[in-house]
Amino acid sequence: MLVGVPKEIKNHEYRVGLTPEAAREYVAMGHEVIVESGAGLGISKTDDDYRAIGAVIVDTAQEVFARAEMVVKVKEPQPQEWVQLREEQILFTYLHLAPDPDQAKGLIESGVSAVAYETVTAADGSLPLLAPMSEVAGRLSIEASAHSSHKTNGGRGILMGGVPGVLPAKVVVIGGGVVGTQAARMAVGLGANVEILDRSLPRIRELDDMFQGRATTRYSNAGTIENAITEADVVIGAVLVPGASAPRLVTRDMLGLMKHRAVLVDVAIDQGGCFETSKPTTHADPTYLVDDIIHYCVANMPGAVPHTSSYALNNATLPFGLALANKGVVAACNDDPHLALGLNVHEGKIVNSAVAESLNL
Repeated sequence: MLVGVPKEIKNHEYRVGLTPEAAREYVAMGHEVIVESGAGLGISKTDDDYRAIGAVIVDTAQEVFARAEMVVKVKEPQPQEWVQLREEQILFTYLHLAPDPDQAKGLIESGVSAVAYETVTAADGSLPLLAPMSEVAGRLSIEASAHSSHKTNGGRGILMGGVPGVLPAKVVVIGGGVVGTQAARMAVGLGANVEILDRSLPRIRELDDMFQGRATTRYSNAGTIENAITEADVVIGAVLVPGASAPRLVTRDMLGLMKHRAVLVDVAIDQGGCFETSKPTTHADPTYLVDDIIHYCVANMPGAVPHTSSYALNNATLPFGLALANKGVVAACNDDPHLALGLNVHEGKIVNSAVAESLNL
């Protein structure tokens, strides 16, 4: 199969769909790999690095989309990209269609078979292709909130870990999955006072065992969320419903209960956000104020650390990508029901039930 890798064009997106090491695996399996010139520069990989493993460098994204039988990306296709997709072509990337009906319509009209990293599952029900970026985003959420808390950046002037005699920041993490766990690890490591809210009692027990008192847990409902954010200096939104829009757990009215210039970091923004007042931002302009509360809602947080992110992502996506290239989308999905759940669009239809429900299709 001819596999194509275009350069990412989303604002401040520096990751790449295939690292040279991953591309080498495709070549070793007998596939041809074409890479848009400069696609790897964000991770300090040159065109010569790709040529050295047997890939072919092409000048434009248009050539990648025109020639490739499978396009491997990181972020969802932008409007100028989805119009170049076509029938009998595979797109393998993050899609996050639930809050993005325009992209869904574009993919449907293109006829492409679009496989979304974020809805591929594992035998235990986890999301193995979302997990690496969730780990990165969870850790970055604490870096971002610490930076936003500085007075020089408009924040409250709070040091995460405090100092002897002065209380540390209170960090509330809503959601105890991969993102929430990694956020809590980072916040605990900085010395913050950390509370994790989740709706799964088994998960709450796991978190209690994991943190051994270094972070506290509470069952999540409207009342406990309202109580927790009232005391918080930082709130991390880390909830996920696979494929579907994120639930809105913090309303605008609740902002009035919060401390002056507290920070909200919405890691669920790719799926529409879990705060009512969330709207996507970029690394170029990451924060905004609503009712004197700082909102950080960057939709591609891992793009800030593209080397770490690209390699972590490729480690997870490689076996699934090779299966698609080796067998084609229909056979690969028939052979692997977990990969089949990643298929979001096929033959002009939405074929993932959670995505379809969110889009009212």
